[in-house]
Amino acid sequence: MDLMRVKKFSGELVPFDKSSLMQSLSKSGASSQEVDRVFEGIEVFLYDKITTKQLYKLAFNELKKIRKSYAARYSLKKALRDLGPEGHNFEVWVTRIFEEAGCQATYAKTLQGKAVTHEIDLIAIQNGTLMLGECKFRNDVDAKITVTTPMYFLSRFNDLKDNEFEFFGQTLKPTKGWLITNAYLTSDAINFADYYGINLISWDYPQQSSIKTRVDSGGLYPITCLTGLSKTQKQLLLKQKIILVKDMISKKDTVFTLINLTHVQKRKLLEEACELTGEIMD
Repeated sequence: MDLMRVKKFSGELVPFDKSSLMQSLSKSGASSQEVDRVFEGIEVFLYDKITTKQLYKLAFNELKKIRKSYAARYSLKKALRDLGPEGHNFEVWVTRIFEEAGCQATYAKTLQGKAVTHEIDLIAIQNGTLMLGECKFRNDVDAKITVTTPMYFLSRFNDLKDNEFEFFGQTLKPTKGWLITNAYLTSDAINFADYYGINLISWDYPQQSSIKTRVDSGGLYPITCLTGLSKTQKQLLLKQKIILVKDMISKKDTVFTLINLTHVQKRKLLEEACELTGEIMD
C-alpha cells in the first residue's frame, strides 16, 4: 500500500495518500467509524496506478451503501461538472448562489460598454451595489484558470463601469466584479485579481468562502448531486431551471409531475434531499 501510486486525470502518477482520502471521505458527513468502514470496503480493490476516477467510484459506491446523502455530498465536484457540457447551467446555479446570499440576481445579459457590447454571465444587486460576474465552467477534473482570464474580465469591466444600467428597478453603475469558476486558480490569477480588486470564487478559493465551503455551509447543492435521479431526470429538471436540491424540495409537486417515480422512490429521493440540505421533511 505504501508504494501504491494513483494516476491523475492528467496522466501524472502520484503516491497514494490514505490520510487525504480519509479526510475527503469525512467531508461527506460520515462519522469516523463509517469512514473506516468505507475504506475497509475499497481497500481490497486498490492497486498500483489506479486512476483517480476509479478510486472515486469505489469510494462513492461504498458511501452510497451507508447513506445516499453521504455519496451525494462526496460527489459535489463531479456534480458541478455534470451541469455541463456547456456553461449555461453553471451560470444559472451561480445566480441562485448569489440569490441565496441575499442578492437580486439574473444571468446572461448583453450590456453596452463605452466601446463595444458585452455578454455578462451574472448581474447582481445587493445594498445598492451593482455587481457583474464572469462564470468560467470547466469539464476537466484538474482544470486551472490562468491569469489571462481575470485580465480579460478586467478589460470588459472597465469598458462598462462608467455606464449606468437599470436592473430590478434601480439605475446604477457597476462597482464590483466577480470571477466564479468550478475549477482551480493559478497563483498569478489570484495575485492579479487581488491587486485590481476582482472578487474570486473557485472550487477551493478563498478557503473560507470557496464553492465547496459555500455549498456545504448553505446546503446549496445542485440537483446533479442526487443519487436518486437518473441522468435523464436531472437534465429534465435543469431545463425547467430547477437547479438546487433546495428548489426541488420546495417545488416537489411540480417535480413529481415532470419525472415518473413510484411512491417509494419519491420518499427516498426526498429523504436524501433533506438530509443533504438540512431541510425538514414534510
